Amino acid sequence: MTDDLSPAADARPADPLERTAAPGPGDPFEVLWAFLRLGMTSFGGPVAHLGYFRAEFVERRRWLDEGSYADLVALCQFLPGPTSSQVGIALGLRRAGWPGALLAWLGFTLPSALLLIAFAYGIAHYAGLAASGAVHGLKVVAVAVVAQAVWGMARTLCPDRPRAGLAILAALATLALPAAPGQIGAILACGLLGRLLLKPPREPALPHAGYGISRRAGAAAFLLFAALLLGLPLLAGATGSPLWALVDGFFRAGSLVFGGGHVMLPLLQAAVVPAGAVDNAVFLAGYGAAQAVPGPLTAFAAFLGTAMHGPLSGWQGGLAFLAVIFLPSFLLVAGALPFWEALRRRDGIRSALAGVNAGVVGILLSALYDPVWTSAILDRADFGLGLAAFGLLAYARVSPVWVVAFGAAAGWLLG
Repeated sequence: MTDDLSPAADARPADPLERTAAPGPGDPFEVLWAFLRLGMTSFGGPVAHLGYFRAEFVERRRWLDEGSYADLVALCQFLPGPTSSQVGIALGLRRAGWPGALLAWLGFTLPSALLLIAFAYGIAHYAGLAASGAVHGLKVVAVAVVAQAVWGMARTLCPDRPRAGLAILAALATLALPAAPGQIGAILACGLLGRLLLKPPREPALPHAGYGISRRAGAAAFLLFAALLLGLPLLAGATGSPLWALVDGFFRAGSLVFGGGHVMLPLLQAAVVPAGAVDNAVFLAGYGAAQAVPGPLTAFAAFLGTAMHGPLSGWQGGLAFLAVIFLPSFLLVAGALPFWEALRRRDGIRSALAGVNAGVVGILLSALYDPVWTSAILDRADFGLGLAAFGLLAYARVSPVWVVAFGAAAGWLLG
């Protein structure tokens, strides 16, 4: 029997939230390739995207550990704008600096943007693609991806009863109030309860890797964001320019909403349809097509920019308005990260963050049911396909790329 005073007995089990050293700076084109693969295969919306990111960058490539990834997701949940795209930008920034951030965004966004630009140029007869069996199969695979993400994150981030209880409370709250206020309220409540009830996790074994942004640069990014948010409406009103009014509308759509691309829909519709830039029928057709492509739904801005009647249209307009709607995400991520890294080291903040991470698990659990499950699992065949996909991901450790291909083929055959 080992003596109680031996080094082996004194060794403590690894804390599941302990950070490990991040790998050295990567090649920006490595980042581009990784996100390009995800941009061509990540169906299922922002919650599914977070599951794909976790499988690729935490489990497979090990660019960061589970706790660091959860912290990043928690931060981006607080920020307005498309959460999954902001997480991708921050991952690219962490891995390869600003070139990595830009290439991560390009790789994840351009596949869907180019497909939607092509759709705007005249392939409207493919509008039924969103209802095809292959796309339905991809939605079923998204159920498996989200389920695996919830399962894996729950094991790490909710290892005890208090945090499991917070996750369940957050899930119940967001099921009752599924809109953005319910999600933000659940995160704030879990943070407050974590601050009051949870002991701070032990100090990390190694310093948490920074993102290479100074506080001065972060403050400048916040100031530029505020200046554009307040100044663009004034500029549009002073000049009476339809183009500046559209730029203002797209920038606000990327700045003031929580919960992903679906929540941006009314703001974008109000910006382009009453102004006569896009007919409402064309708007709805493009939105339907956007459901059928991988990557972020916010890439719908590329369709609108291409289909517009006005001084900026065609593929140039598509790419321009795509950049406008994502600009707030870059500024908010750059502005928040340097202050977030300092705050999260304090005991009170770390206790609150443990509660927030548990709340994020609960929100993902709620989203697994609605809208991911409710929009995909319609009968026994769908359940069987989802179960098979989950087994391939969680137990057979098959690459998500191949599971996506399997889901599309199975959905096409079953449809």
